[in-house]
Amino acid sequence: MGVSNRSILAKADLKINDLLTDGGILPEAAAKRFLQVAVKNAVILPVATVVPMKSREQRIDLFRFQNRILRPGQEATALPEADRSKPNLYKATLSVKLFKGEIRLNKEVLEDNIESENFQDSIMDAAGKAVARDIDELVANGDTASADPFLAQLDGIRKQATSNLVNAAGSTTTKTILKASVKAMPTEHLRDRRAMRFLTSFDSETDYRDSLADRATAVGDRFLLEGVPATYSGIPMLGVPVFPENLGPFTNYTEMLLLDPKNINVGFWRQIEWETDKDIVAGELIIVVSLRMDVKFAFEPAVVKVQNLKVG
Repeated sequence: MGVSNRSILAKADLKINDLLTDGGILPEAAAKRFLQVAVKNAVILPVATVVPMKSREQRIDLFRFQNRILRPGQEATALPEADRSKPNLYKATLSVKLFKGEIRLNKEVLEDNIESENFQDSIMDAAGKAVARDIDELVANGDTASADPFLAQLDGIRKQATSNLVNAAGSTTTKTILKASVKAMPTEHLRDRRAMRFLTSFDSETDYRDSLADRATAVGDRFLLEGVPATYSGIPMLGVPVFPENLGPFTNYTEMLLLDPKNINVGFWRQIEWETDKDIVAGELIIVVSLRMDVKFAFEPAVVKVQNLKVG
């Protein structure tokens, strides 16, 4: 049995190590593919701005012209100094934190898979899907004051949204709440409503969908029967599985964000590490994956947060 274990583990380890260079750092192509798998299988990441970082810190610069630029002009005459425009510069800094995952594959799993030509890809895909779920949770719910060591590494988008707040006061998600959130958004950020999204929990999205379906019309039936995307004022609603539904005094509240999701910047340091080891006695191949990431809004004042939103 011991020899069999060693043989199986050695073959699996050899296949996995074909991915590795430079002491466990994935080659650039493999790291890019791993991130592509993670982005594809997440909910927030595909609509956010993913930033491949070349160092552990990277600054996000945003130029905005908040006031009028155009003035009455005269040919061959420069505008007077008082009429000249300067952009407002906003800065945010991505500063990555380290996260690790340990994967253990037992002898039976390895026996069934190591002869496959796609063994490496299968491991990468499975790990990428699991990492996607974890990244979504961190991006949404990170809170440096959290008792959860994982979530306490950084502040996520719910924690960072502080400028434009709406108190739902225990209401479920209805058009009245959505109207209040749209009105709370500074008008200058609503010019392209097609780019905006409501992000909320699954049950919150379901509550709004049901309120639309309550209308005794063919359109109402479509929301109930056909899974038509729920929208308000041309803005789609996205149900996010990792948004909490246990907030508030009765543990049945959630939150909602109104924003352009491209305002969410998720930075990944390009060096993703995979390292392998063997536990001969247990007959397990051990894979440790390490990545560094951070999340910041490029411009937080363009985000509305609805609090005390009842679900169920």
